[in-house]
Amino acid sequence: QVRLVESGGGLAQAGGSLRLSCQASGRPFRGYVMGWFRQAPGKQREFVAAIHWSLGSTLYEDSVKGRFTISSDTAENMVYLQMNSLEPADTAVYYCAASRDPHGTTWSKPYEYDYWGQGTQVTVSS
Repeated sequence: QVRLVESGGGLAQAGGSLRLSCQASGRPFRGYVMGWFRQAPGKQREFVAAIHWSLGSTLYEDSVKGRFTISSDTAENMVYLQMNSLEPADTAVYYCAASRDPHGTTWSKPYEYDYWGQGTQVTVSS
């Protein structure tokens, strides 16, 4: 059974930084794509960033490019999201997700992911 557990959320001031972590367990993740999504109150869940577990290639949503960095430690089964230059618009619940068969997908749609964590709250004050 795949399990994804996020941690590292909290309160930050605008311009500050936070690092989110996602501990993945339950099976080998070779060939998976691991993604971060976020959902603000009253809004749809939106893509933030993704990384291919085996290849290390990455994809970012335009509004976070240059501010957020996704990375992984495959030996520890960890995925990270380093968030710098935070803005109030980044306030949301952040979710870690895993896609077991990413071939032919965009990596950026929630329905392309098979497993989800419970989410961690990020609040950025102005």
